[in-house]
Amino acid sequence: MDSIRLSNEKKFKNIIKSFKELKWYEIIMIIIMIAIAGYAVYDSLVNPGKTPLWLTLINFVSAVCGVICIFFCAKANISNFIFATVNTIVYAIFLLYNRIFGTFFLEVLFYLPINFISWYLWSKHRDIKLIEKTKTKRLSFVQNIITTVLIVVGGIIYHYILVKVNGEVAWLDAFTLSIGIIAVILEMFRFKEQYFWWIITDIIAVVMYIVHFDLVYLTKKSIYLIMAIIGFINWHKLNKERNKNNE
Repeated sequence: MDSIRLSNEKKFKNIIKSFKELKWYEIIMIIIMIAIAGYAVYDSLVNPGKTPLWLTLINFVSAVCGVICIFFCAKANISNFIFATVNTIVYAIFLLYNRIFGTFFLEVLFYLPINFISWYLWSKHRDIKLIEKTKTKRLSFVQNIITTVLIVVGGIIYHYILVKVNGEVAWLDAFTLSIGIIAVILEMFRFKEQYFWWIITDIIAVVMYIVHFDLVYLTKKSIYLIMAIIGFINWHKLNKERNKNNE
């Protein structure tokens, strides 16, 4: 029991340390996200019927956990999977309510179980000194070509399947699904190139929430896009400085 308690205390200290490592601009983005999501909850209370209160609460939890998750992930911090798991569950509820089926299936059937697998794999490849972080890797030129081909082929296959299941489905939704699957696999195996693909999906998501205007998720995905760029830079630096053997 004592060893379990000490292990839990260590994990808690690592989470606190992770929050202390947040940059000033990341803290500002979290505050903005909380403020906008909180206002949406308030608006739902004073204008009942416009948006269900339970959905705005779901959006609030998803917004806060989502941005914390991507901030931690951008630093290769293992604690990100705690918040990723919560975000995956509540975001899936939002997607189902809005009938965004491609991304919904991605979240429930893929992201959720992969969160736990990734958590385990990252924990097995901790940085020797920065134990709250994992070692980052890079793909070879050939591996990058293979990744691109898989995404294109996957997008075509997913479009065909989704049309059969749900009728008319946008190609954009199918390719978002394909890119998301490949990107999360790259994340699971600690490859920095995941962020190149996250940038693409985040751009698509920002456009989608501009067209189907949702201030909470537009803000959230805009922050995701900014942090995907920062994440690529951070992971490149960590791989170059702390994992030269690319193990």
